[in-house]
Amino acid sequence: MSATLITNIQQLVNVREQSNLLCGSDMTTLPCIENAFVLIEDGVIADYGAMFELELKVPRLPKHIIDAQDCFVLPAWCDSHTHIVFAASRESEFIDKIKGISYAEIAAKGGGILNSAQKLNDATEDELFNQAWKRLQEVSQLGTGSIEIKSGYGLTVESEIKMLRVIKRLKEKSNLLIKSTFLGAHTYPIQFKENHGGYIDSIVNEMLPVIAQDNLADYIDVFCETGFFSPEEMETICKAGMRYGLKPKLHVNQLNSIGGIEMGLQLNAISLDHLETLTGEEINSLGNQNKQGKQTICTLLPTAAFFLRMGFPNARALMDAGCAIALASDFNPGSSPSGNMNLVLAMACIQMKMLPEEAINAATINGAFAMELGDAAGSITIGKKANLIFTKSIPSLAYLPYAFGSNLIDKVMINGEYV
Repeated sequence: MSATLITNIQQLVNVREQSNLLCGSDMTTLPCIENAFVLIEDGVIADYGAMFELELKVPRLPKHIIDAQDCFVLPAWCDSHTHIVFAASRESEFIDKIKGISYAEIAAKGGGILNSAQKLNDATEDELFNQAWKRLQEVSQLGTGSIEIKSGYGLTVESEIKMLRVIKRLKEKSNLLIKSTFLGAHTYPIQFKENHGGYIDSIVNEMLPVIAQDNLADYIDVFCETGFFSPEEMETICKAGMRYGLKPKLHVNQLNSIGGIEMGLQLNAISLDHLETLTGEEINSLGNQNKQGKQTICTLLPTAAFFLRMGFPNARALMDAGCAIALASDFNPGSSPSGNMNLVLAMACIQMKMLPEEAINAATINGAFAMELGDAAGSITIGKKANLIFTKSIPSLAYLPYAFGSNLIDKVMINGEYV
């Protein structure tokens, strides 16, 4: 059995004997231990505590000891919403947006998701894997230890399956905890623009049976938005996926409020993601379902709102209503070309007025629950993966989001090994 002892940690962050999803005011509580140690055995957290407890808790020291003096140690980020399998960047559309062309106008002329779909159709599976592998390595070095990856740039049976096969290969090769989501319902391909039923039939009767047979996805997603999929279409697609064991994790209320939240709650979605456009009634509905014990997580994506120059989600109102919030990067080539969860954390504090403690909880423990990984990641808990962030010397935890332009991560550990 391999063992590593980390000693003299300035502050050990998000220490929890048990893991629970955090809702509302509970998100302000971030348990920490000053001058701490962590014992890792075979890539898993075996024990932790204050340094004065070390001799009692770890009477026989392992050979491998790391001195983490001046470091804060946190659980690695849990990024529960990304699209990192794509064939090419879209900086030409970035210029269009600067010139004032809207997201909807870009999509209407064949840009946006359709642009990515065309490029992905032309790419080989190996090309997609190699590009995605580089992105995965990049985000792991920035502190991400668990990640959800969506399909959705294929929009044909062959290309959606190709994307999901790439995600499966990433799962098999990477030490990160990875979840896969089928997002065939990202937009309507051009040939189905006037035949929505035909494309939904392809998703239900051609894509889903292959996905289930080859075990290619954990979740199903739909982009429920004006000009994309209606709540009723989302219901049809999700119920078809649920028959194969795929639970819903849904894009709703990014641009418009059209009933996606109500339908998502009826479907008992694991998470409802984006939520930039919310009514007071919708906020109350999201809060009430949590009070009833139905834990649908509100996943907020501040870097997407930033990149699209949209209003930011109302995190404070959601938490005041008792909601559970997760933070994620939405890493994708069109609306959030960054997987840097440290920037997500900063924007959540600066633009959404989340306290640093709330933002860290949202990016760790609640992000883990948004991928059903609450028993394996997201906190310093015995039995969880030793996926850890070691900071550089910082004066306080609040300095992480405060100094948003600085890389304050010194090292990242996945399964007890430095990346």
